Amino acid sequence: MATAKYKKNYRGEYEARIWDGTYNPDGSKHRKRLVSKKSSADLERQVNRLKNEVENGKYVQKTDIFFTDYANEWLRVKKSVREKNTQAMYRNIINKHLSFLSDIKLSEIRNSHFQLAINNALEHPRTCQQIYITFRQIIKMAVTDNYIGAGMYDMICSDINLPKMVRREKRTLTEIEKAALQEAEFTDRERAFVYIIYSCGLRRGEALALSVFDFRAENGKTTVSITKSLVFDGNTPEIKNMPKTDHGFRELPVPDAAARFLKGYMSSVKGPYLFTCRDGGLITHSSYVKMWKSIAGKMNRAAGGTDAFPAITGLTAHIFRHNYCTNLCYQVPAISIKKIAQLMGDTEKMVMDVYNHIMEEKEDPAAVINDVLAI
Repeated sequence: MATAKYKKNYRGEYEARIWDGTYNPDGSKHRKRLVSKKSSADLERQVNRLKNEVENGKYVQKTDIFFTDYANEWLRVKKSVREKNTQAMYRNIINKHLSFLSDIKLSEIRNSHFQLAINNALEHPRTCQQIYITFRQIIKMAVTDNYIGAGMYDMICSDINLPKMVRREKRTLTEIEKAALQEAEFTDRERAFVYIIYSCGLRRGEALALSVFDFRAENGKTTVSITKSLVFDGNTPEIKNMPKTDHGFRELPVPDAAARFLKGYMSSVKGPYLFTCRDGGLITHSSYVKMWKSIAGKMNRAAGGTDAFPAITGLTAHIFRHNYCTNLCYQVPAISIKKIAQLMGDTEKMVMDVYNHIMEEKEDPAAVINDVLAI
């Protein structure tokens, strides 16, 4: 015979005190007294019913807070330690794509609101992904704060239909763009930036954060240490130290031609940083945008294009990084995937995922088999 789960109290009743999902003024859990005079099994049914009601949101902290107000509180509490660019992404999602929920109370949020937020941005699949991530995290904190029942999380966040992500094809520099690099009439600052991203494959922020102290010449060879990155908080620049891991700190060889030019350029800069505003301070976002627009424009004119009929379009600093990695991948096995990943400051998996097709293009299995297995 099975043992009864609950025992009778001194009054002859079966009794249990179960958390009802709310809290006392001192922060402790409020527990509801459940009683049955029939049996332990009857009390157990009451207990399971209460737990189910708590999970499905019947017993939650009462609040009149509106969804977007709570979303901004989530951003302040949960994301204050994240990078400035990440915070800006979340803030944009809340202020632009979730603002239509500003007059909806947090307790009234339903699955249809979530799906509508996605539907409003269907033409931008990447934005839909960001909305999806943001919305779920906000609801998750609301469950933790007991403003929404635990069981409501799945009801609100499940079965959300997202548009299919189509990965944009990454491209390298075209032959026209490579020729324009040699012909364009850059300023020294512009040429220094172009040489660095072309010859070292740096991310934009890594290049903009470089100082004269990051370069070292030894035995006729020049290397550059990557230990920090420049990020923008709006228009304001900020230096961020990188983690001391294989994907953070790294030292890169600088090709001889680029090293010779950079040596002369560094002797002319007034402060430690290579790329600054006119007052010598770190380059601002608006100043960088102006510099890049000038670089792209000069390359376009060098290629014979005009503003009305451009010969070069869609050029970004990241294309130079992709060009760098692609050209290194074409040199496998003279250089290993592991070494390429180290030079890029990425993982081997990332390099393989993005650039595996290049290695496959180089493969000639018929020739290998013929050479190795010839009789």
